[in-house]
Amino acid sequence: MDGSAEGALAHLRAADPVLATIIERVGDYAMQYHEPTFRALVRSIVFQQLHGNAARAIFDRLLKKAGVEITPESILKLRPAQMRALGLSKQKLTYIRDLARKTRDGIVEFQKFPQMSDEDVIAELVQVKGIGEWTAHMFLMFALRRPNILPTGDYGVRSAMRKAYGMKAMPKPRTMQRIAKCWHPYCSVASWYMWRSLDMPVEL
Repeated sequence: MDGSAEGALAHLRAADPVLATIIERVGDYAMQYHEPTFRALVRSIVFQQLHGNAARAIFDRLLKKAGVEITPESILKLRPAQMRALGLSKQKLTYIRDLARKTRDGIVEFQKFPQMSDEDVIAELVQVKGIGEWTAHMFLMFALRRPNILPTGDYGVRSAMRKAYGMKAMPKPRTMQRIAKCWHPYCSVASWYMWRSLDMPVEL
């Protein structure tokens, strides 16, 4: 989002009384962003399904091993065994190397993402092994700063919506979209408040 989040918060407070209560309790909007780079997406893959501290340690080791910067070239210079020794699973190192090859070969073009629609960014990213809709949503929110992303596959957002709206079961995407209809065009902001309502760490 450009500039202040005041307009978004005013809209969300007026549109949804449940969310208004959460915004009041959580306080100021403070999304932490990354640059929309190859490095940021590698970091996101490392963080998939790992506790934050463990993921940060692995990413720091990868950064040190790769040299000055994480680029497709610096990743592909590493042998799979070297990456495995840093704490990366076989699956994740395969995903990261596939991303590196597809970026090097121009299949994934990071420099074009800012001009692309949300849907086109997702379509390009999911060509990479190990990158599904969830990772693409996180990249759109935390790196490309898109204001209207509802990550329907995110466990934290689903859990928060279940609790906030008094549901017996975890909501399915259709239910989430119905509840979030009044959040548009600020679903990313509302999702951040959903995470924070559970006091969950939020990062790409």
